[in-house]
Amino acid sequence: MQAEASLGASPWAEKQEVNLPIARHTIDMLAVLQDKTRNNLTLEEQRLLDNSLTELRFRFIQATEAEQKQPVEAPAAENATEENG
Repeated sequence: MQAEASLGASPWAEKQEVNLPIARHTIDMLAVLQDKTRNNLTLEEQRLLDNSLTELRFRFIQATEAEQKQPVEAPAAENATEENG
């Protein structure tokens, strides 16, 4: 849930904010958990962890690509302020 919230997919938050460094850290920690629990989980638990990590990694890539495609608005806003001021 922490990773989903960091990727802007939390159903309880009013404003969806994307925080890629936190999302990446959370996904990495789940990968460590996956590695440390290998061969010690039931089949159902292993599938849940595998599927969750796959989905989160896919969403992380989508969020990263979406962030890179967003135009940078700060310099344009500064130029408009300088021209009007």
